[in-house]
Amino acid sequence: MKHNFKHLNIWKLSIELADEIYVITDSFPKNEEFGLKSQIRRCTVSVASNIAEGSSRSSNKDFNRFLEISLGSLYELQTQIIISGNRNYLEISSTEIIENKITELQRMISGFQKNLTL
Repeated sequence: MKHNFKHLNIWKLSIELADEIYVITDSFPKNEEFGLKSQIRRCTVSVASNIAEGSSRSSNKDFNRFLEISLGSLYELQTQIIISGNRNYLEISSTEIIENKITELQRMISGFQKNLTL
């Protein structure tokens, strides 16, 4: 069953998260341009992109596989945000806010998966 990704709250929140990630990583040091900054941005784009791509699949089983990839990217992103905070690239308050949003999105995707009929 195909889903319209633009109507999915998990996709909408992943887009909001990506926008926020792009803003907070703008202040990263120049030497992280092709390192942590780039990796963080690729991760957050991957979350929304995999939700969108999976929604086009003809079965919920296939969609679920893309949701799993999105979750993996979120855990990777969370790790990179922690590392960024440890390196003082982000303020502690920013790190906590982003981590809370990541955790919320992880829960939402997991809940969405449970409601998919596989």
